Amino acid sequence: MTKDFFTIDDFDISGKTVLLRVDFNAPMGPDGRILDDSRIKSHIRTISDLKEAKVVLLAHQSRPGKSDFMTMQSHAKVLSQLLGREVRYVDDIFGSYARSCISSMEPGDIILLENVRFYSEESLERTVNEHAESYFVKKLLPFIDYFFNDAFAVSHRSHLSVVGFTRDVPCGAGRIMESEILSLDRGLDGERPCVYALGGAKVDDSLRVANNVLSKGSADIVLFSGIVGNVVLAAAGFNIGQTNMDLIEKLGYASYISPVRNMLKEFGDKIRYPTDVALNIDGKRVEANIKEMGKSQYPANDIGLETIVSYTSIIESAGTVILNGPAGVSENPDFAIGTHEIIRSAVNAKFSIIGGGHISAEVHRLGMDTQFSHISTGGGACIEYLSGTELPGIRVLREAAARRRNDDSGDSE
Repeated sequence: MTKDFFTIDDFDISGKTVLLRVDFNAPMGPDGRILDDSRIKSHIRTISDLKEAKVVLLAHQSRPGKSDFMTMQSHAKVLSQLLGREVRYVDDIFGSYARSCISSMEPGDIILLENVRFYSEESLERTVNEHAESYFVKKLLPFIDYFFNDAFAVSHRSHLSVVGFTRDVPCGAGRIMESEILSLDRGLDGERPCVYALGGAKVDDSLRVANNVLSKGSADIVLFSGIVGNVVLAAAGFNIGQTNMDLIEKLGYASYISPVRNMLKEFGDKIRYPTDVALNIDGKRVEANIKEMGKSQYPANDIGLETIVSYTSIIESAGTVILNGPAGVSENPDFAIGTHEIIRSAVNAKFSIIGGGHISAEVHRLGMDTQFSHISTGGGACIEYLSGTELPGIRVLREAAARRRNDDSGDSE
């Protein structure tokens, strides 16, 4: 398949200086210790594939105002341990010290620059041209031969370190970015039947994805659960009980019921919603059909056993399955049954995608990471992509590839 963006394989990076945007954002202890290094580990393949280059890493940790808004020193130590070789932490971003460190690098060297969000202009939503004219880019540009973006999780934002270097140096996708684009594209246009299982509490996100994949014909069946499942039930005319309705209103999603009603009219043959639920009655799981749900004062915290059997049967026979959001309150073992059974059934599909966020955490908890075809590294970015929104960080890579191919075509004429 011809890609509409460049990757590491399209350039001769040997001996060159490569600026690599990564996502090292990690949960941190108050002592500055990294509590989970999985995001750092995820970039090892990309960094290893650049071993013949001089690699300059750009990354962020948290955001201003947060307690874990810290330097990248701990990240450099962890990466050094993971790689088994030194990764030099540079307490500067684009000042004279950073530029001096870059200019003195040898092939095989790796340095990690300071938290890019320490520079206030990093997080401004600007155009490529506006970011390209910043001091940040202007100061580093003479020292850089190539730019690669491997930070899919932040590529739904038009931030300086994501798009600013793509105008003036050859650029492409790192291995994570490459895998995300190809896998999610397959999810949007994959082997049939294509099943989306959408749950969780972020009703607006799930409905944007559903509307996109249903209107484009990408999905054969959409299975709803969680709070979004309750919204769909209410839109279908079921009494979901005052407690569940109050929660929908509290979260600000009551206004979505009417649009979902229209979605059901247009795509009802492709939409499935729960036929039974698990009520939380004084902390205990109690199975209830939809009629009993409407008469109850207790919250529905999971899909019921009948729905679990139905959903898992559909998922197991899928050519492509995409999971996003838990089916219930999965942090409580009694109400994690629906989520866990959906996860277990999805590995039997021919191609399986986990959309990041809470459902990804449950996959990790079950120790099933390696059994899925693809686990997205970016919850918000993944949702945006599946919703049909063009991610700025990916758009600029495609535009850069198109420019270079046009230039090459012109040179050959």
